[in-house]
Amino acid sequence: MSLPILFSWSGGKDSALALHALLQQPEWDVVGLLTSVSDEYSRVSHHGVREELLDAQAEAIGLPLDKLRLPFKAGPCTNAEYEALVGEKLASYVARGVKHVGHGDIFLADLRAYREKNLAKLGMTGVFPIWQRDTRQLVESFVTLGFRAVLCCVEGAKLDASFVGRELAFSLVAALPPGIDPCGENGEYHSFVYDGPIFRWPIEFEAGITVCRDNRHYIDLIPSDLIPAASGQTASLAAAAIPPV
Repeated sequence: MSLPILFSWSGGKDSALALHALLQQPEWDVVGLLTSVSDEYSRVSHHGVREELLDAQAEAIGLPLDKLRLPFKAGPCTNAEYEALVGEKLASYVARGVKHVGHGDIFLADLRAYREKNLAKLGMTGVFPIWQRDTRQLVESFVTLGFRAVLCCVEGAKLDASFVGRELAFSLVAALPPGIDPCGENGEYHSFVYDGPIFRWPIEFEAGITVCRDNRHYIDLIPSDLIPAASGQTASLAAAAIPPV
């Protein structure tokens, strides 16, 4: 009998690879996706991707999407507030008999330990399908499997703005400066996956303007059905819509 598992979905390549791995394993029954969303800006936390594209991903994957809405108030929610919100949300899954949560972490041991500590408080266990995989090989398998993604955010201290919006491909990995992890596991970049073996159809979107906030370069990815409405958007308005990290 397969075990029910909730998957922590960011919309990026590591999430896609980890979810793909879980879906190939008969011992797991993925019951849904959970994503943190900035409530004020309606964008995925850290990635700056519009909520509409997150919805489109879940629909194409064919799994229920649950959103952890993060309040902004006078500033980003504190770590204590975040943990309380996560705990409340996950407790609702425990009540349904879901005691495992999947993650796309690769080698950040402190982050894994943090997740496992908080999950244990609820009687839950973390599952890490791509843990300690070679990151260059992971990127290569991502491309080889037929996944498609673009870089939606890059850390300005590590990568210049020319990288944001680029297709995640062998050529991009070859162009990364020395010391940059191929998967961006140290926060060098985040990605938006729009096609691949876990999708029933590709996500249609167009690249909008690029903005810089807190030394992070974001590109506004616009769902195809919103392009006419977004055509007159200014850089200042788009920058205001990118949530603080």
